[in-house]
Amino acid sequence: MGFLLPILLALLASVLGGLYLLGAFRWCRPGEPPLDRGPIPWLGHVLEFRRDTAKFLERMKRKHGDIFTVQLGGFYFTFLMDPRSFGTIVKEARTKLDFSKFAQKLVQKVFGYHSDHRFPQMSSNKHLMGDGLVVMTQAMMSNLQNLMLHSVGTGDNNDMPWNEDGLFNYSYNIVFRAGYLALFGNETPKPTESIEKAREVDRVESQELFLEFRKYDQLFPNLAYGVLPPGEKREAERLKRLFWNMLSVQKVKTKENISVWVREQQQDREEHGMEDFMQDRYMFLLLWASQGNTGPAAFWLLLYLMKHPDAMGAVKKEVEEVLKETGQEGKHEGLFIDLTRDMLQKTPILDSAVEETLRLTTAPVLTRAVLQDMSLKMADGSEYRIREGDRVALFPYTAVQMDPEVHPDPLTYKYDRFLTADGGKKTDFYKGGKKIKYYNMPWGAGITMCPGRFFATNELKQFVFLMLTYFDFELKNPDEKIPDIDTKRWGFGSMQPTRDIQFRYRLRF
Repeated sequence: MGFLLPILLALLASVLGGLYLLGAFRWCRPGEPPLDRGPIPWLGHVLEFRRDTAKFLERMKRKHGDIFTVQLGGFYFTFLMDPRSFGTIVKEARTKLDFSKFAQKLVQKVFGYHSDHRFPQMSSNKHLMGDGLVVMTQAMMSNLQNLMLHSVGTGDNNDMPWNEDGLFNYSYNIVFRAGYLALFGNETPKPTESIEKAREVDRVESQELFLEFRKYDQLFPNLAYGVLPPGEKREAERLKRLFWNMLSVQKVKTKENISVWVREQQQDREEHGMEDFMQDRYMFLLLWASQGNTGPAAFWLLLYLMKHPDAMGAVKKEVEEVLKETGQEGKHEGLFIDLTRDMLQKTPILDSAVEETLRLTTAPVLTRAVLQDMSLKMADGSEYRIREGDRVALFPYTAVQMDPEVHPDPLTYKYDRFLTADGGKKTDFYKGGKKIKYYNMPWGAGITMCPGRFFATNELKQFVFLMLTYFDFELKNPDEKIPDIDTKRWGFGSMQPTRDIQFRYRLRF
């Protein structure tokens, strides 16, 4: 028996070590948030979290309060659920919290992109806001009109033929393709061919790209979580290679009207010695980051307007007034609207309608890695210790966007929720009698806030502006209920519906 003892001890040590690595022996230390390891070693609560993030976090909040730590797939995440305390996270993100490591792992898994270099954010900020946004807005406008107006029938008033489509498919299709062309450029006309032929190539190629992108988009949540079955994993790899080829830097360089933003992103990497194949992968990342959320958001915005006649009437009146101010009311066939950035800045009602749509349908999980042991101070004065190596996370959808104290009647669409009584932008929202800074967070917050938020907002507004100006449109069944949100996509930005909803549209002139 003596020789068995070392073997048994080694086996016991191995089992205990494995349990330790699985998190079985982690306990809540004094001063730390409540700890909930979950029912399964290492996995913890990840299955319930993955199934319905919002419901899971609501359950944890009822059980533990406004701050708690849960185990998810081998990592410990501390969630803050009180928006009055969000400022602490944003402030600490500058020194003690890090987003880049988490993001690098995700983009390598999902897009195949990896870089050892850090690239400055100034290039993105410079071209996606301020004066740089003027050129981007013009490019988006030109491509929207090319895609929206070329295939619809013409006639006289009520003789115009109706076109039918799924509202989600139509909105996503048009906004995605126009955004792609505005950023990655247009077909360069051949010397022997007309400009219209080049525009036709843009329409065909962007349609092919969209159809393949939708296949990848549907695989994206499971791909990000690493739970794709073998067949879907092979399809995801096929699609990656397809996009690396379709968006290769060599092909992009043959285009005209390439956005300065995309061009500088590519040049920066080229100057740092990045190989072409990795630049190709980065182009795919840029496409998803810029266009993966705007199309679904356009669907929700248009649907909410169609389901709320008071909202539709107010926005339509505002659009007509903006056109009248610039002498563009009542334009007829063949005359494109010149919709500028300055015009888009004169639409407070549409701005509020957009923000309300994003409040109801945008749900990112904002995650940061803890670089060193730290303390988090809550709004009530309590303080909690957070361990190095853990994650700190916010889920603004549940924590603030659906909070009835911050937004009364939060499940109801109110197009004027973000308007003051005199028609300005409303920023005064309260929790526990205290004004809060972060009352709606579709774009994140702090130094990692989405740099493309102004361009994306303009995309949404341009799309709705043109729909209201050029088309009559209606739901095929006006009484059809608004589709539910697809809970599998919690955490990845703009949500998508569980089903499409049919509508019809026709030119007004």
